[in-house]
Amino acid sequence: MARLLLSTFIVFLVSCSTAKKESEAVLFAGEIVNPTSTQVILMKGNEKIDSALIDSKNRFKFNLPSIENGLYHFNLSPEYQYVYLEKGDSLMVRLNTIYFDESLVFSGSNEETNNFLLELFLAAEEEDSAMYTDYYELEPNDFLEKIKSLKNEKIKRLKELKAETTMSENGFELLLGSIDYTYNRYKEIYPFQHKRKTAEENLHDLPKDFYSYRKNLDFDNQHLTYLRPYYDFMKAHFGNLSYMSCLHDCNNRNSESSKQLHFNKHKLHLIDSLVIDKDLRDNLFRNVAFDYLLKKKDAPENTEIFLNEFKTVSKNNMHIEEIENLYQGIANLQPSKIIPNLNVVSFENENITLTEVAKNKKVLFYFWSGSNKKQYQDIFKRIAELKEKRPDHELIGINIKTDFNDWKVILKTLGIDSTSQYHSNNFKELTEKLVLYPINKAIITDNAVIVDGFSNIYYN
Repeated sequence: MARLLLSTFIVFLVSCSTAKKESEAVLFAGEIVNPTSTQVILMKGNEKIDSALIDSKNRFKFNLPSIENGLYHFNLSPEYQYVYLEKGDSLMVRLNTIYFDESLVFSGSNEETNNFLLELFLAAEEEDSAMYTDYYELEPNDFLEKIKSLKNEKIKRLKELKAETTMSENGFELLLGSIDYTYNRYKEIYPFQHKRKTAEENLHDLPKDFYSYRKNLDFDNQHLTYLRPYYDFMKAHFGNLSYMSCLHDCNNRNSESSKQLHFNKHKLHLIDSLVIDKDLRDNLFRNVAFDYLLKKKDAPENTEIFLNEFKTVSKNNMHIEEIENLYQGIANLQPSKIIPNLNVVSFENENITLTEVAKNKKVLFYFWSGSNKKQYQDIFKRIAELKEKRPDHELIGINIKTDFNDWKVILKTLGIDSTSQYHSNNFKELTEKLVLYPINKAIITDNAVIVDGFSNIYYN
């Protein structure tokens, strides 16, 4: 019966799509198997468009009077995925959250564009792995041939799909951009990964036309601003440009005391000089700031110089509050500071602060999310090892981004001692105050005083 109802729903949507040109109204609906949230949120860039509750039959529905044609994404916490929508669309999505991306299927108007976009996303995940294990070792010309083959295969299929369907020009350009920027990003990364993989002393000489695509780069394509391959390419591109320009033009490149500050200031000014689109500028500036603050533990005076430079070139950045909170969070996690007094919840649903949890003992705090089964299984295996290595520490797990009842079920299923586990209902506050980048981080305290605020459970 469930399958019959779903089939009827899909037929309804497909039939609605025939009236696509007669109305600007958009219907976006779907069925979620094993929902992880009570609602679906539709976003365009950083802007929330609407939200839809998931009903008792695990279905949701958006009725939008009119929209701007383009790329959106729908959030089903803690996951999200793209959806391409145009005026008049009637589109259905079905997925199982246990296999979120792999199970996702679109039906209705613009189904070809959306399914192919998802197919490119899944293919890129596999190819990213192959690049690092096999392809970056290749000599430049062999690498270019491999990239060309993979790219041409997808472009050929895209053109065939466009010829066989009613795909719009905007949809076609979005998919073509996804392909182009995916493979051009690999070229930006290649010289550095090739050097690392082959242990060559210097960067390998490249053919003169290796970066020939750069003359056609578009730094103001608002249709691609929030497309992951476009954004990831831009990050790699500016990293490459900054390194190369410093390597050839900067006299103080060998000064260890200022190297990280100098390099990241370089990156800020290159973005400022080339990128036009405001959202893309803000997002790239944010990436530079996070990379510098989190990965490059520079001297405090250099960090202050960087933040002033950031505010100068990135005026009215939409992420400025987040970056200032990150900076303050890092400052508050330095040795000899008291661990932030944040509230967490025990297995018995009692509130307690981290300061109270850490009082009068040595503690190693670690963090995990129920949304990633492999991640938390690996973490608990590692914690079992650390119990033998650190018998003088209590190992305290803090759960994030998981429903409270689901968290309790996971602990019971795995047989984890619940007295050493706590749950957080405020992911944003916890992330900012404890600087949870990456999720594998650990915080070590002695009587609630921080010993190491930026440890990692796999390097203890």
